[in-house]
Amino acid sequence: MVGGLRLEDLSVGQSAEHVHEVTEADIDAFAAVSGDANPLHMDEAYAAATPFKGRIAHGMLGASYLSAVLGNDLPGPGSVYLSQSLRFRRPIRIGDVVTARVRVVAIDADKARVTLETICLVDDKTAVDGEAVVMVARRSA
Repeated sequence: MVGGLRLEDLSVGQSAEHVHEVTEADIDAFAAVSGDANPLHMDEAYAAATPFKGRIAHGMLGASYLSAVLGNDLPGPGSVYLSQSLRFRRPIRIGDVVTARVRVVAIDADKARVTLETICLVDDKTAVDGEAVVMVARRSA
C-alpha cells in the first residue's frame, strides 16, 4: 500500500508478520552492505570451533526482517523508525525460516507515535525480541 496505514487505522493488538528463509547469500550480502565480516558469520571452519558449532547470521540481519515488516506492512510505507530495543536470544542459521512479527502495544495519539512488540521466531522459539517506536502520519495533517 502506497503511503501505508495512518494513525487512525491502527489499534492495539493489530499485528503483521513476514516469513523469510535465511540463505548463505543473505549473510554474504548483509556482510557486504554492513562491512561486518566477522568470521563467526563468514567462515564455517572458524565458526565450527566456537560455542555455536557453525556459522550464524548477523544479529542485525534478523533485526532487519523486523524493519521490513514495519516499513512494508505495519504501519507500512511512510512510517518513521524512532527507536528499537533488541535482545538476541538464540542464533539464526543458514536454512532457518524466520518469522518476523510486530504487534501494536500502545498508541500515543498526541505525538502520533506507535509502540510495537517485535519478535523473530525460528521453530516457534524466540531468536530476537524487543520493542519499536515509530512515528505514523495522521489521516488529516
